[in-house]
Amino acid sequence: MAELRRELMPQFNTSRFGIMVFFLVSGYIIPASLERRGRVRTFWIGRLFRMYPLWAAVVAAVLALDLVGVAELRADFGGQSAATVAAAHVTLLQELLGTPNLLLVLWTLSYEMAFYLLVVALFTVRLHQRSAGVAVVLAVCAAVSGTVGGTVPASALSGAIGTARLIALASVVMVVAICCASARSPALRVCGGLLGGALALVLALNGTVPVWESLVVLAVMFLGTAVHRAERGQSTWRCVGWATAVVLACAVGSAYGHGDGPQFTRRGWIVAFLLAVLTFGAGLALRHRRTPRWLTGLGTISYSVYLVHPVLLAVTDGTIGRWRQDRLDLELAFFAVLLPLCALTYRCIEAPSQTWGRKLARRMEPP
Repeated sequence: MAELRRELMPQFNTSRFGIMVFFLVSGYIIPASLERRGRVRTFWIGRLFRMYPLWAAVVAAVLALDLVGVAELRADFGGQSAATVAAAHVTLLQELLGTPNLLLVLWTLSYEMAFYLLVVALFTVRLHQRSAGVAVVLAVCAAVSGTVGGTVPASALSGAIGTARLIALASVVMVVAICCASARSPALRVCGGLLGGALALVLALNGTVPVWESLVVLAVMFLGTAVHRAERGQSTWRCVGWATAVVLACAVGSAYGHGDGPQFTRRGWIVAFLLAVLTFGAGLALRHRRTPRWLTGLGTISYSVYLVHPVLLAVTDGTIGRWRQDRLDLELAFFAVLLPLCALTYRCIEAPSQTWGRKLARRMEPP
């Protein structure tokens, strides 16, 4: 499998494929969660109890394994102090704050958090039903940024004002934005929403990936939201179709014209992106059909699988070593350990924390 993946990556970037499908699904689901609750405070409580408990458990496990020598982390954190990296990770925005990820997969959570801030901003100013327009604007900005900001280095803002200062400033702004957007005062809610949205947009230009790809990621998430709007009758399918065409054209054009790698790398990204959109479309077309229980079960523990699998890989690397050749037996053994472990983390961490979040949200609802 490893050898096949190495051969396949130049033609089809499997990592970007899975990530883009994830972002489309997230864009489709998250705004529905906010609008179903109808309150920003309840939304943030639900999101924090959904993401942080398992995240904290995984990060703690990685640090413990590093401490006992089972799994090895990068010691210098890119030249930054451990306190700086820890503070960035607590915000979940570490990818957009110019700090290295403790686990590589954590970078997607930074874009999730930025998306939450943008969704709340649109909700507080009552523009949340304009998702297709937002996706188009972000996609066009991505295409333009490839030309205008093509020479801007990654994490330029962190380099300009200092990573530690940026982390401190972003942390304060995010806390203030979430608290104000969750307040009962309509004026405070609008100010908090706009502040959080502005923070998300600024930090989206500071990630480790090119600016055009950061904006494409956000455009893709809002494209998923636009599909949700059409299903709810808040928009038309023709509008979604036009938005999809613009996002696809801008994303493919940006990757082709401004990608950093040689042509085959760009081709791998483009093929993965297009197939991710087609996969999402196929899922929509089949969504009313009965789904096998094992697939719904796998979907239930998918967050655990996403966060736990790199930890298990780090353990195998630190003990038996990474297998260099195709070893089907070892790969089957890996999944035989991973899936029950993820079912356990879901049962013991994810499910209870979500229940606690729902209880807390109900207690904080006004009479």
